[in-house]
Amino acid sequence: MDEEKNEIAKKSVILACVIALFFAIAGNIILNLFSISVDSLRVAGGILLFSIAFDMMHAKISKGRITEEEISRSQEREDIWIFPISLPLLTGPGTISTVIVLMGGTEAIVQKVIILVSIILTFIICYYIFHFSRGIHKLIGYNGMLVFTRLMGLLLAALAVDLTVKGIINIYQLTT
Repeated sequence: MDEEKNEIAKKSVILACVIALFFAIAGNIILNLFSISVDSLRVAGGILLFSIAFDMMHAKISKGRITEEEISRSQEREDIWIFPISLPLLTGPGTISTVIVLMGGTEAIVQKVIILVSIILTFIICYYIFHFSRGIHKLIGYNGMLVFTRLMGLLLAALAVDLTVKGIINIYQLTT
């Protein structure tokens, strides 16, 4: 059973990483194709991230992400590593908009490479968290998980507000 879970974790993380890298590299091309500005995506992504952060600060899974029907259907299939784990849990709209905004916010090749390497490292960390999740849960317990989730929700909310404010400032050409 643990071997099967590790295989699901590995496949999920690899697919999620590929999706995030794809949008990091091609995201701005897609935005240009639909005449969407990076700043508009900043505002939309900030709002989405804040919604997720709000749920995290209240220690609950975001209801807007996966329906009960989707959960029950995924449990009957062999490919749950694709849905719901890779999409939308690991690479949902918040992740996709964040990587596009980060890549669109810089022209320097070195910074773009740093962002791409950071994406890969993030998903490597995700894999190890999945792999050692039982041990982590035993170590910090249920209450520790709740505290950690709320703290991460607070940090995500701050990032979301920052994204939204920067987008609004740039759209309306405001000065700070």
